[in-house]
Amino acid sequence: MKRLAKAIKAYVSRILNYLPDRMINGLMEGINSLIQAAKAKARGYRNTGYLKTIIHLIAGKLNFELSG
Repeated sequence: MKRLAKAIKAYVSRILNYLPDRMINGLMEGINSLIQAAKAKARGYRNTGYLKTIIHLIAGKLNFELSG
């Protein structure tokens, strides 16, 4: 029990960082690769607003289908 308590105490900040969003490393790496692709596509634009727009278009999984 003492070893377990020491281990939890050593990693408490990492454990608490995981809890609010419940995102694991693999998911974060996937999102990062999408953002890197967006940066490559947004190269040459004049401001960061365009980069943010490209990131939302790529990673946002937006649905542009028209209904009706």
